Order: sequence, then C-alpha cells, then structure tokens
Amino acid sequence: MLSTRPAVTDRVQAALADLHPGAEVSELAVLEGGRSGLTYAVDAGGHGYVVKAVPEGRRAVGRNDVLRQAVALRALHGRGVPVPTVAAESADPPAWFAMTRAAGESVEPVLDTQTVDPELVPVRMSALARAMRVMHGIDVTALDLGDQEVLAPADELARWTRTLRAVPEELRPQGEELVALLAAAPPAAARSALTHGDCRLGNSLFDGPSLTAIIDWEIWAVGDPRIDLAWFLLFCEPDNFPGVGHAAAGVPSEAQMIDVYSENGPPVEDLDWFRALARLKMAAIMGHNVKRHREGTHVDPVQETLPPTVAAMLRNGVRLLS
Repeated sequence: MLSTRPAVTDRVQAALADLHPGAEVSELAVLEGGRSGLTYAVDAGGHGYVVKAVPEGRRAVGRNDVLRQAVALRALHGRGVPVPTVAAESADPPAWFAMTRAAGESVEPVLDTQTVDPELVPVRMSALARAMRVMHGIDVTALDLGDQEVLAPADELARWTRTLRAVPEELRPQGEELVALLAAAPPAAARSALTHGDCRLGNSLFDGPSLTAIIDWEIWAVGDPRIDLAWFLLFCEPDNFPGVGHAAAGVPSEAQMIDVYSENGPPVEDLDWFRALARLKMAAIMGHNVKRHREGTHVDPVQETLPPTVAAMLRNGVRLLS
C-alpha cells in the first residue's frame, strides 16, 4: 500500500521543531485550491504555517518552482505590504518552503459562492488597491530579487500570446484579432515595480475589513505596475465572467478603484491597453486550464464551464481597442 504521507513531512517537521524547541509539530494536512506545487497546513506549538512543496519526482520549474515564490515574500518582508513571513525552506528535492499562516478568509465576490457582507466588499477592495500602490511604489532596485528579468509591456504581451496560442483555436475566438490590436501599439514602459501578477481579493486574506496577507505569488515579476492594476479591475465587472461569474452586492466600479489606487492623482496612462491585455491573459490562462483538463493532464470538470468566459474576455478586449 502506497503511503499518502507527504514526502517533505520529516524535513518540514524537523525545521519547525528547530524554530519551536520542545513544541509538538503536527502532520501536514493538504490545503485544497492551489494550482502550483503542493500546499499543506501544519502547526508547531500553536503557531500555524503553510507549506508549499514540489511534487515528488517533479522538477522545480514553472508552476512547481515554489522557492521562486519565497524570493518575493522575503523581499517584501517589512516593506509595508502584508505578506506571509518565510520561516524555513529547502532546495533539496523535493524543494519546499514554510511561511506563516495569516488569519482571515479569501473570497472573490464575483466568482465564489461564499458571500461577504456587501459593506465589507468595497472596504476590502480599497485596502487591496492601497496595498498594491504601496508595493508598486517600492524602489525595485532596493529589493533582493536575484537575477530577475525586467518585463516591458511588449514582453508581457509576448508571454501571454504564447500561452494563448497553445490553446486550441476553437477555444479562443477573436484571439488573434486581439493579439494584433495589442501588438500594433504597445505603450512605453512605466517605472518598473514588483508585480504580483494575480492581485485580487481571491488571492488575499482578510480578517473583517483588515487585509492580513496577499498570497499566491506564483507569477510575480518585475515590470509595469499597470499589469497588476488592470488585472485587479477585471474583478469589478461580473459580465467579464459569463457562466462562472455573478453580480455581487457592494462591488465597486473600475473608476472608483482607479481613484483609490491613484489617490485621485493624474489619470493612469494607456490603461485601456492594459485592460485589454488583462483580458487576453485571463483567456490564455483559462483556455490553457480547459486544454489540460481535456487532455487528462489535470482532470477537473469545472473547467468545462470556462469556454464562454474565454470567448467573452477576448471579445471584450477587442472592443476596448477597436
């Protein structure tokens, strides 16, 4: 009979026992929901941790490169952005790292079935917009991010175009039209910043109105901060997600969130280009997930609900730039 005990258990328990001498360290419990590496919860003497690990026998690349996430978390520690603290890590295969477990809940109002008090929704979105602004204002050259490529807007377009073109053509109507419109006039890059890449309420933890942590740093990068802002704005509009999204009370408008992010300062330039790119990016990610499901790489029947949203993202992106 095969053991279901995570391969990294002994190493994680030993590391946490060193941090909490004499404390009992629990077994690792699987946390569902993540799509990168493996995710576990573990307790050590009353202290909660989340562990991200590479699946046994897999290489630490792409979605399994969990230690790359730890780089961003360490860089932001103490910089005014609420993120978990990296407590321990190991590069020995299978690689893993443990981070503090923040209190709170993670709910995406327009996508999740779990509901949030409508009065809390704009408060939470505003708190996250302000945290993004703080993160984007940090001098990226002062952060220890290793040898990290700086991505210009055109680089981001190339990255997500490759992902989109790996999706079967029937799943991405108007995809090439949107790519052509974006490629015709990429904006000049703004000052580079550390970007999360998937910054939204669903990747944040809140205790009531208080933002306790921004989580899920799988696709962070150094690049244009408008990448994050445009992505965040997608979730202000349930019509972007036909078949999977729904109207949620309290969700603020894109204009309101732009004002919060910019502190009512000058307009964010070329934002429609980035809003269209965000739609291409979402279509690419969702389309790729549908493809993986249909090929049996990651079977998840929920993915069959996504094709209408993929088409809507591409259609709306074209509309923004036409």
